[in-house]
Amino acid sequence: MTTTLIIEGMTCQHCIRSIERALAKIDGVTVDAVDIGKATVTYDEAIVNTDRFAEAIGNAGYALVSTTITHAVAL
Repeated sequence: MTTTLIIEGMTCQHCIRSIERALAKIDGVTVDAVDIGKATVTYDEAIVNTDRFAEAIGNAGYALVSTTITHAVAL
């Protein structure tokens, strides 16, 4: 499953790197792209749910505002 995460509090390149690192640490997640205010990830929904994204982003000092599924992948 591919989803776009809308993230509050990102303002610079350091923020982008922090989010990349936080999301990359989650098992079953591939970080596709991170820009200021959003990230696109592909993940195995059997392993990960959106609550885990909110937790990782919150632990990095930011807030997950919303998620949008952009592509469902049949496994």
